[in-house]
Amino acid sequence: MSDIPIDGMVKVWSVPTIADISAPTTTELNAGLALATTMTADGLMGFKAETADVDTSSLASKINTAVNGRDSYPGLMLRMKKQTGTDTVHDTLIRDYETNIVIRRDVDEATAWASSDDVQVFPVVCAQRSDLPPEPNTLSRYEVPLKLNGDPDINAVVA
Repeated sequence: MSDIPIDGMVKVWSVPTIADISAPTTTELNAGLALATTMTADGLMGFKAETADVDTSSLASKINTAVNGRDSYPGLMLRMKKQTGTDTVHDTLIRDYETNIVIRRDVDEATAWASSDDVQVFPVVCAQRSDLPPEPNTLSRYEVPLKLNGDPDINAVVA
C-alpha cells in the first residue's frame, strides 16, 4: 500500500438534479458544473461530519456513557476564485440556489466520471455569497455558505 497525495485528486461539482443520490448517473453528473478549478486550495470547507453525543448515563452511573446522536456539518462552505469575463460559477451559486455538491476523492480531478466511482453527495441550498476582503498577494475570492437541505450520502457510488 502507498499513500495518496491529495493535490489534483479531488473532483467537486455542483449537480442540480440527481434522482437517487446514493447512485447518481454519469449523465446526471456530466450535466453539472465543475467547481474544483475555480476553488481555492482550501476551498472545500466543513465537509466533515460531527456526531453529537446523547447522554445515556443515570443518577446511579459512575461514568458518563453516550450513544450517537445527530450528525452535522458545521461551517459547510465553498471558497472560490473570481474569474474574469463571464463567471458561470459565480453567477450560478447564488442565494437560494438548490443543488448537490458531489465530491470524488483520490482520482485525478481531470478524469471523467465513471460507473463505480465512489462519491459523496451533499444536497444543499446556497446562502448569500460574500466577497472576501482584499489582501496583498492573493486573488479576488468569495465564499458561498451552504445549508444541508437533505440527508447527504457519503458512501454513494456512481451507477
